Amino acid sequence: MERCLDRKEVISMKNISKIYKMGNSDYKALEDVNLTIKSGEYVAIVGPSGAGKSTLMNIIGCLDTATNGEYILDGVNTKCSDAKLAEIRNSKIGFIFQNYNLLPKLNILENVELPLCYLGLPNDKIREKALESLKKVGLDTHIKHKPTELSGGQKQRVAIARALATEPQMILADEPTGALDSKTGREVLNMLKDLNKEGNTIVMITHDKDIAAEADRIITIKDGRILSDSSMDKGVMV
Repeated sequence: MERCLDRKEVISMKNISKIYKMGNSDYKALEDVNLTIKSGEYVAIVGPSGAGKSTLMNIIGCLDTATNGEYILDGVNTKCSDAKLAEIRNSKIGFIFQNYNLLPKLNILENVELPLCYLGLPNDKIREKALESLKKVGLDTHIKHKPTELSGGQKQRVAIARALATEPQMILADEPTGALDSKTGREVLNMLKDLNKEGNTIVMITHDKDIAAEADRIITIKDGRILSDSSMDKGVMV
């Protein structure tokens, strides 16, 4: 993988904390997290249950906001209104979830078109981009199928196509192989690796150290703090 020292910052977090009210006391899910991820990196965030992975993922994905600190996503400060945050989330992040999050009443083409609709594109452009994304994952011949007619691996490929459709600055994958058998999981991981080779920035959340080892950089989180941050590829400068 190329050196990423001079690449632009996609994620810049400074002193991020997240505090939840638990009755009369405060619970710190994250504390003073500082994190920079650059364009083209493949990063895994790993840690045990309760470490703060999900909270960090929600903030990275603009699904939640920090209590304290600053989060700049692709040059945009995410401390903004809910409407603006939703706009940032839809245009800059492609999501891949463990349980796919596909709408069962829509066929797979319509599922992939959905995030494009919120960008206000013309209908023909929406259709073109959705078909192009499905072709990348080898499902352009299944466009009329509903999610219930697909295997787990096919559903996750649809989720990947949906994530790619808006040409996001980052793909955020939450336990992308968690609901798959080992063979199908390997296929999905290979696909993510290929997407990264094409230049896509990938941030993967996982509890599995073997899955995390697929990435070029592993960030370990524990008790709401970053415990370690290491590159798996000595040719990568972070």
